[in-house]
Amino acid sequence: MKLGILGGGQLARMMLYKTMRLGIHTTVLDPSPDAPAAHFADRFVCGSLSDPAAIEAVVGASDVSTYDIEHIDTEALLVLENRGMRILPSPAVLRAIQDKLNQKQMLEKAGLPVPEFTAPEDPEGFLNKTPFPLVQKSRFGGYDGRGVAVLKGRQDLKSRLQGPCFFEEYIDFSAELAVMVARDRNGKVLSYPVTEMVFDAQANICDTIIAPARVDAETAEKARVIAERAVTALNGTGVFGVELFLARDGRILVNEIAPRPHNSGHYTIEAAVTCQFEQHIRAVCGYPLGSAELLSPAVMINLLGERDASGGPVYEGYEQALAVPGLSIHLYGKKEVKPFRKMGHITILDKNRDAALEKAGLARALLKVRGTGKHG
Repeated sequence: MKLGILGGGQLARMMLYKTMRLGIHTTVLDPSPDAPAAHFADRFVCGSLSDPAAIEAVVGASDVSTYDIEHIDTEALLVLENRGMRILPSPAVLRAIQDKLNQKQMLEKAGLPVPEFTAPEDPEGFLNKTPFPLVQKSRFGGYDGRGVAVLKGRQDLKSRLQGPCFFEEYIDFSAELAVMVARDRNGKVLSYPVTEMVFDAQANICDTIIAPARVDAETAEKARVIAERAVTALNGTGVFGVELFLARDGRILVNEIAPRPHNSGHYTIEAAVTCQFEQHIRAVCGYPLGSAELLSPAVMINLLGERDASGGPVYEGYEQALAVPGLSIHLYGKKEVKPFRKMGHITILDKNRDAALEKAGLARALLKVRGTGKHG
């Protein structure tokens, strides 16, 4: 089996850990010669994700191709798919998800619960008559907290987003949940346990994942059903990260979907029978899905660059963190650290979820990602 991966970031890197074990030949495309996955692929193509020739160099050499990032030229992918090349999830799914407004409209049309949203022709007039708070989102290109602005009052309008956007109701939520959903080529669906996402207030980026989520069984089951319905509505193949709000009034609403392995599923490397990366490979390659059973409660923490970090990464407290029982460290091999950039993650396993959380707090205090102050 020959697998092409468009994008060579940390998700591709972690997929490659599994393709090597499964004996799958890989070709990876990324614009950076120092991309995290560059030195793990059987073949690496350095090129733009918007260059049709570079994309064809990967897709044309592969039995099936997939992604580790959404920001790819879908028109080029559609041309190749129409020529008989297999790309999963399909370029049509990727295009639908790339436009977050279109994604919301598709989910709403499928009868899934989503926050109320609107894309007014006159944003200024809309903002003049609409009560606060509300949320503004970029239609294209947002990720890791970028492309989202919470407008709590008129004083926040000076920092509102520019470019194509839409507005959503502000959800007063008690928790942000996530479900990793796998769907194979035949439409079989399998999901991992519902997890809880905790965000860094400063960077508005996911900081901690708690598995399983601290919700009752009825809420977890409702979230699972909604997440599986969302992926089925998209007709997606592969692993999808479905993010949801648990509102204080009891509603569970779909926030957004990622058509690939997701940060909220990294804990599965240590804590599940089949991790999300192997599951994605199985799904797109046409292999049987593996068990998504949780072997142990787990807490995952993103290793983010400190707020003033720059230059080459320095992992302070590395050895001390390794001494924490049940802890595993994953570094992504990025050559440059920036404020709040994802440089790696740690996972802590414990039979008791609260004990795992306590250990995670200790590890967070020990392990910091600083920089040399200059690149390299």
